[in-house]
Amino acid sequence: MDQKTLDPLPRIRNFLEENFLFGQYILKDNDSFLESGILDSTGVLQLISFLGDSFGVTVADEEMIPDNLDSIEKLAAFLNRKLSGSVPADGHPRPEPAK
Repeated sequence: MDQKTLDPLPRIRNFLEENFLFGQYILKDNDSFLESGILDSTGVLQLISFLGDSFGVTVADEEMIPDNLDSIEKLAAFLNRKLSGSVPADGHPRPEPAK
């Protein structure tokens, strides 16, 4: 099985714990990164870089929103959409087929 298709939750959690939490915070899957102060704007950029390096996805500017990136739960759902092809890997919407 390709590493990119495995459940992303453990990898996301491990990245956050190693780079931002340092054992000082127990992170629930639905905790907001921004509201809890876990990530600031620089941290979000590091997270996006991690997504590209670890899962081969590109996060488009319009995808850099809390609905996609503000908790482990939201991030895993976003990644699953990207990896399943329902959102193109380059982040840009596919054109509608000609009728």
